[in-house]
Amino acid sequence: MIVFFKALLVVPITLLPILNPIAIAPIFLSMTGPIEPEIANRLAKRIAINCFFLLMGAIFIGSYVLDFFGISLPIVRVAGGIVVGMAGWKLLNDQSQDKLLNSVAASHGGQWDREELRRRSFYPFSFPLTVGPGTIAASVTLGTQMPHKPIDWLLTSIASAMGVLLTTVVVYLCYRFARNMERFLGDIGATVLMRLSAFILVCIGIEIGWAGVSDLIADIRLR
Repeated sequence: MIVFFKALLVVPITLLPILNPIAIAPIFLSMTGPIEPEIANRLAKRIAINCFFLLMGAIFIGSYVLDFFGISLPIVRVAGGIVVGMAGWKLLNDQSQDKLLNSVAASHGGQWDREELRRRSFYPFSFPLTVGPGTIAASVTLGTQMPHKPIDWLLTSIASAMGVLLTTVVVYLCYRFARNMERFLGDIGATVLMRLSAFILVCIGIEIGWAGVSDLIADIRLR
């Protein structure tokens, strides 16, 4: 049972600080625009489902996929850091937030059809905005640390799946009630939080990239 509860707690404790859904929620709002609450709820639910399968895949088969293509975790971290950092930098320097907010309403009138909702829920909202390369690298690392003893592996797998479920529930709640948080903060507060979140995203990208570069340098020194 100790193995079970340890795995259950390790997954959300490891992934939530990297996912940081509370900080990403204002960015989520800025990218969706003034869509209807029902559509926003469906979008948040689809994003949570997509994130669940992305994280499960990264934990259980991510290391095998990387081995198949000959890609190391440091390379994933470097590439992920660049992607996350560029996304944060673009949002941080975006001077046309109002245009971005209104573009969706102008194109869709607040109504997205099922195909549009499915497409947008995965890219860019699920990946790379929510589950970015840094989260995938952390998830793959968790997968490589699973015990080899069959009973322990089974317990750890079940606990990890439940941990991923808890993590994606938090993501859903943050995105589902992002509009309420925006109303509570007001326009100025929401703008400040969005800019601050974008800056944090840049910092996370640099940190992820530097971790990868450090691993590569250490690997060169060992050789």
